[in-house]
Amino acid sequence: MSRARAALPWLLALAVIAAGLAWFLATHHRVEKIVPMPPRGEASYNPLYALKLALRAEGQRAESRQRLQLAEMALAPGDTLLVYSDPRALTYDQLDALFLFAEAGGHLVLRLPPWREDEPFVGDLADWLPIEPELLDPHCMDLFVASEEDHVEFCRAPRFQLAEDAEVSAAWRTRDGHHVFARFPYGDGSVDLLGDLEMVDNGSLDEGPHLAFARQLLAPNWGKGRFHLVYAADMPPLWRWLLTHAWAFLLPLLLALLAWLWMRMQRFGPLLPSPMPPRRSLLEHVEASGEHLLRYGKAGTLHRALRDAVLARLRRRDPLAAAQDGETQAALVAARVDTAAAQVRDTLDTRPPANTTEFRHRIARLIDLRKRL
Repeated sequence: MSRARAALPWLLALAVIAAGLAWFLATHHRVEKIVPMPPRGEASYNPLYALKLALRAEGQRAESRQRLQLAEMALAPGDTLLVYSDPRALTYDQLDALFLFAEAGGHLVLRLPPWREDEPFVGDLADWLPIEPELLDPHCMDLFVASEEDHVEFCRAPRFQLAEDAEVSAAWRTRDGHHVFARFPYGDGSVDLLGDLEMVDNGSLDEGPHLAFARQLLAPNWGKGRFHLVYAADMPPLWRWLLTHAWAFLLPLLLALLAWLWMRMQRFGPLLPSPMPPRRSLLEHVEASGEHLLRYGKAGTLHRALRDAVLARLRRRDPLAAAQDGETQAALVAARVDTAAAQVRDTLDTRPPANTTEFRHRIARLIDLRKRL
């Protein structure tokens, strides 16, 4: 009976747990939810990272670089070079080398500068391509791809106008006849010019129309050579980037540094006279200390200190005599300094001086003995 009563609380607890578990399983079910995570690694700073992976998945040789490094890239006929950033950051010599690469059979993909109403100019591109030097304001363009939803693209991209004698092999233009994309034959290769390249960056290649556009954009040299993707040719030097973007952090830091320096700097007040140099020599200090001890009845301390100094010298000069005591020691020391043993015994006497006169006599004898050792 007692065992049943002891087991009853445990059985009730198990029943409650079982009921709760049954209720949980009946009212809840497992689901999968995809949560977009922020990009990490190269995807966080390379906007063409997804395009590079897509090209490699198609069996193409693709490389991405932050800057335009022509010597290391070793461009060859049949290669494709895509410059993602503002072409105005490229020097005249770099542009000349790029168009020579296109003329030898390469495929060059460039974009227009970002639209600015106060600066609507193409830059040096008009010197190589048959386009007008002035940019036109942005205007959306409809993009239709079979079995895909309709898209509207190039809404923030500037447009350009072809020159009268321009020859193009492919072009996209808005309803008013101005272009957002054109492919120009250039020697044995070709040059593509677009309003922007947002449709091939990391945030766009997950949509079918953008993938189809990227495939058509890179078609001229598909399977012939390497794909070079330059994503930040306009990246300024670090010091200029800090001055442009990090001033909100650097300015308070500079003010804090200046405040700390102001707190720590030397205060300049009225001129003070230079401190007087010490006028007492070491011997004068020792003499003054001795006079002080003697005045306050410490003659025994001074006598004992000098006697210890004499014995210390004796231990260095004659260890055997120093190891003796009494008459033996007095006789050995007397023989060494050529004097009477009784005089040595009185000199090394441990009794403190009775008065000042005796103190001075005994100090004089100790000094004389120390000199003669």
